[in-house]
Parts: sequence; structure tokens; C-alpha cells
Amino acid sequence: MTAVRTPIVVDGSLDEAPWRQSPKIGSLVQRIPRAGATPTERTEVTLLYDRDNLYIGVQCFDSEPDRVLASQMARDAQLNPDDRLSILLDTFRDQSNAFYFSTNPNGALVDGLIFANGETNDDWDAIWIVKTKRSDEGWTAEFAIPFKSLGFPAGQTVWGFNISRIIQRKLEEVRWTGARFQTQFFQVSEAGEITGLEGLEQGVGLDVRPFIAQRWFHHGPTGNDVVRGKPGLDLFYNLTPSLRLTTTVNTDFGETEVDARQINLTRFSIFFPEKRSFFLQDAGVFNFATTGIDQPGGIPPTGAEIFPFFSRRVGLLRGQEVPIDYGIKLTGRAGRTEIGVLNVRTREAPGVADSNMIVGRFRQNFLEQSYVGAIFTGGDPARAPSRVPGGELAPSFGSTTLGADMRLATSNFLGTNRNMLVNAWGLKTRRPGVSDRNASYGFGAYYANDRFQGQLIWREIQENFDPELGFVQRSNVRMMRLGASYNPRPNPSSGIQQMFHDVFYTRFTRLDNGLVETWKLYFTLVDWHFMSGDNLHSLFDLNPTYERLFEPFEISPGVVLPAGEYRFMPMRIFFTSAQKRKLQGSLGITFGNFWSGTAQTIQTGLRYQLPPKFVIRLDTNQTFANLPEGNFVARIFSTQINYAVSPFLSFSNLIQFDNRSGNLGLQSRVRWTLEPGNDVFFIFGQGWIQEMGGFYDFRQQDSRLATKLQYTFRF
Repeated sequence: MTAVRTPIVVDGSLDEAPWRQSPKIGSLVQRIPRAGATPTERTEVTLLYDRDNLYIGVQCFDSEPDRVLASQMARDAQLNPDDRLSILLDTFRDQSNAFYFSTNPNGALVDGLIFANGETNDDWDAIWIVKTKRSDEGWTAEFAIPFKSLGFPAGQTVWGFNISRIIQRKLEEVRWTGARFQTQFFQVSEAGEITGLEGLEQGVGLDVRPFIAQRWFHHGPTGNDVVRGKPGLDLFYNLTPSLRLTTTVNTDFGETEVDARQINLTRFSIFFPEKRSFFLQDAGVFNFATTGIDQPGGIPPTGAEIFPFFSRRVGLLRGQEVPIDYGIKLTGRAGRTEIGVLNVRTREAPGVADSNMIVGRFRQNFLEQSYVGAIFTGGDPARAPSRVPGGELAPSFGSTTLGADMRLATSNFLGTNRNMLVNAWGLKTRRPGVSDRNASYGFGAYYANDRFQGQLIWREIQENFDPELGFVQRSNVRMMRLGASYNPRPNPSSGIQQMFHDVFYTRFTRLDNGLVETWKLYFTLVDWHFMSGDNLHSLFDLNPTYERLFEPFEISPGVVLPAGEYRFMPMRIFFTSAQKRKLQGSLGITFGNFWSGTAQTIQTGLRYQLPPKFVIRLDTNQTFANLPEGNFVARIFSTQINYAVSPFLSFSNLIQFDNRSGNLGLQSRVRWTLEPGNDVFFIFGQGWIQEMGGFYDFRQQDSRLATKLQYTFRF
């Protein structure tokens, strides 16, 4: 690290004397396609700092600069189709948690948090800047990351650091450290070290972000208009360099993106992710061991997901917003102890009483990647108003959830530089009138490496287990999943980057009668990823399935499957073309037996891009079912049209339709960043309802317009 005393002008050019005269960090090493080999293109990285900022300058040499790929520009864009740089900063040097920052040759700003040595929160937004510039030698990137945007212990002079460069047209990745096939970039434990960080200034650690929000709502059937406006405040204060207090008052989420449409053809709840910024900030500290094992690509989730705390239960009820008066969140760490406390007060709304909800999370880290932890939640977001004779609200007894979990993980299993993870957990809920069969517990083991993968997951979810502030997909079951993958990498001259082969077995047994409710087998016979970037994910994959219905199941309106046993075996074909192409597509077909009859599901995706400003995407998902109990069609259509004027001004438009609800919806969203931390949002929404019997006949419904201006003062 080199300290500088002259101002650095962040413009994407590395011609200033400090950049030219300071030493480089050393050569990067190829990870893919040949682990440990010399990169085909040279990369030079220089690190500078002054009292207020960390500066990172990267020269990406390229022998074919006209073939550098860069299609995205908007804030937090998906950079997978592009050449890109990613930077990891483990400021606490705890080998588990880190900040990351990414960009592409267009200067897109992408950032996030890493926790539990590999899990990520991509929705965290920091105040920082990056500028890029192209030349006949390739492209350069110049980062300036304020120390006020990072948490780190006072006096800490050694940070964990890593950098990755992707050359997309070659499917080549190079890294500073951890350049092994089985090592993912977000494995913080594999980062190297940078030293000499002295005299860093974090200020008093206070960010004050006032905002003004305005909403207009037009009710189509009645023609009534409602206009509301309000001021609000978000406050961020570092009680210590590693402990952060976040407060929101008179909260507004008008700028939040809408959910992607889903049609549920199962008997169990489907999951919608959190998108509201207050709950996404530092969300990783509240994660529990039930979410710690991922499934390989193409293998569906277990279908028994458990979140003891699911923030969408706060301030949202049956898809409708419940006003939040205030929220207070304390997150961070003291030594090797991680802490998360959340308290939110919601206002009384039609059919819902005002409510106070609290969540507490604790994790004690030990060894390099392991922890023991506990969680507590209290409150009932759906409590109905209840009046006592005097007219006052009756006292709330609420609901509580209490749990403990443990994670044992290593990146050097049995001294072989391989990854191994074992976790275990237990949870219990308390609700008025419920005193038994209200627990859930389980364990999992995951051998997650490049060539061989294996996992074992076992969990029990009792009949009355119901965390009011959480999410449970199904209950009264005992689930077991056992799976393995063999993923060889042929010689790159074969044209194949990697071949994936999976066998996964999942079984659910009812707790009340001991009978098998569901079992499924997933066979991935062919999943080949080619050096061209094209992927043949499935070629007649088999999915033998057994389902036992203990009561009738309405799979679609008017189509009711009777109780009984069902055996069927759908097959699947799925192909995607290379993301590097201007026109990229995907096609998936599932066909064969389905419950008591047959069904065909066709999924299509088409993306067209005019770099670096314009991207349009069309997606369809259609199921055509023919059952003795009745035929039905389930359709979802969506179109995404995005236009970025610059990394600081972007327009996004989402149009969605599903025939289950008959609802056609449009959301148009403008985000204008005046400078990092100061944003203006404009969001327009329009809904239409499909008339009965008319495929193209729609009736206008509600219209919405929301604006929000937020400005950040840093101290």
C-alpha cells in the first residue's frame, strides 16, 4: 500500500504520478479455464490511500481491445455478460465477512456484502465511485472507496483483499489469490492481505439521509384520486467502528421494484424475496443455518424452506403495505461476536392492529469459518384490532420464536484444500393456545468442490411450528435429501468447459401417520457448458415423482385432484446460448406424465442488447395440462426494457401478465443519482384486468405514481 498526499482525480485515467510510480501488487493467476496458468492478458493493479479514501487502479490490457464486452451500465446491473472486475475487502480480517465492489468497462457500479464466508447480499448500496476508460491497450478502472463507507476496527492496518478479472469472450477468470477450481471468489478465507493502512479517517461515523416522498393513487373503477406526501429520515451511526445503528422514521418504500409474477402449481407456499432497502442493509447477520446449503444449478430447492425471520412479514400483509412509524436496527460485531437487533413499529391499518416486532440475532465465530448462534423473534404482524369494553386495544400476547444453530466449515478438509460444511439447528415457536408439536430442527452436510459435490440434508417441521415473523414452506413432515454431483473439466481444446452430472433424492414423510407424502429423483444426465459460452443444461433429464394427497387438491381453479397416490415422470430439455452475444436466448421444455394425466411446460427467454445503453428481455412460462379432472393452461409473460443514459441515470420498465389473476401490470422506474448517496426516484405503475372471454380485452384498473428525493449528509 502506498500513502498519497496529493489529490487523486478519479476519471478512469491512471496517468497521474502516484499511479505510475507506485508498485503493483503482483501478477494475477488464471483460475479458469486452466487453474494456475499464466493469464492470456496482463492485468496490473495498484493500491493507494489517503486519509479519507482507498484508491484502486486497474489496467486491463487486452490484445483485442475492440472485442472487450460491456453491455450493462445501470446501478447494480447484472454484469454476467460482460468483462468485469470484482474487488473483495475483508476489513476486519475475520476471514468470513467482507465488502465487494464490481465494475465493467462502462463504469457500472455494483456492490454488496459477503457473510458466512461465501453468502452474499447483493442489495447493499454504499457511497463510492468508479470511473473507467478504454484505449487501444484495453481498458482501465479507477476506484475511490471512502473509508466512511466501510466498517473496520480502529488501528487495523492489515485487511483481507482479493481481485478477480473476467475476460468474458474467452470465459477466462484471473485472480490475485485463491485461483483454484473449487475456490469461489466470495470465499473470504482465501483472500490475501494488504498492509500498511495507517492514519485512516472515518469521521464521527454519522450519515443523515432525509427524504421527501410523494404518492398519487388513482382507483380505476371509481375514478377517485388520493395524493399523499410525507417527509422521512434514515440515519446511520457507527457506535463503534464495527457496530452500526440504523434508524428509519416515517418510512417510505415507494421506490421498491415490484415482485416477479409466479403461478403456484404446488400445495405449498412460494417464496418472494425482500426488496426494501432498510431490511436489506446488513441483512446477512440475521441469516440462519436453515439457509446455508445451496443446490446445484438445475436442481430445485428442497421444498421445505425455513426462515425463522423473514423481513417481508414486517410492513407487508397479503401483498399490501402496512405503514411503518419507525424502525431501529443495530448490526455489527464486537471482536469475534456478531450481533443483530431489529425493532419495528407498524401503524394500525384496516384489519390490522398497530404492532411492535423485535428480532435478535447472535453469532459467536470460532476457528476460521465456524460459529454458534442464537435467534429470537417476537410479535404478530397480522394481529387484528381487538377492543375491550372501555374502547382501548386489548393487550397483545403475540408470538415468539427461539432457536440456536451451529456451523462447522473449512476450506482445507483433511488437508486437501477442499471445502466442507456441516450445520445443525433447532427452533421452537410459542403462540397463545399452542404448547406442543411446535418445533423444527435438522442438520446438513455439504461437500462443495469443483469436480465432486455431495450433500445430505435432514429436517423435521412439526405440525404447529409457525414463526409469525418467519416463513415455512410446509409442515407436519420429516424431510431428507441426499445428492451427489460429478463435474469433470475436459481439456479446453475439446470445446467443453465443464460437464455436470447430478443424482438427487428427496423424500417427505408425514409426522402424524408415518406415511410417505412425496419423493422425487433428479437425474441430470447431460449438462455441458461449452467454451463458446453456450450451455446444454438438460437433455432428456428424468424426474421420477411420487405424491400422496391426503385430501383433495385444487391445482387450478375448477380442477381438483382427489385424495390418493400419484406416480409420474416428467422429462426436461433446457438450452441457453452465450450471454456474450447481442441476441441471447434460452429454451426449456418439460413434458410427460403429470399427476393423473400429462403436461407440457415451455419456458423461453430472449434478450437483445445494444451496448452500452439498451437491453430488452422477453420471458414466457406456459404450462399446458391435460388431466382427467380437467384441462388448464398457466401462463406468465414478462418484458423488461432497460435504458441507461449513464451509470447515474437509468430507466427500467417491467410489463407482466399472468392468466391466473388476469392481471396485466406495468412498472416504470427512473433512478437519477445526482452524486453517490443523493438520489431521485420516479416510479409509475399501471394495472389492467383481463375481461372474461377476451384474450386481448383489458379494463384499466389502478394507477400509481411515486416520487422520492433523498440526500445524504456525512459527518
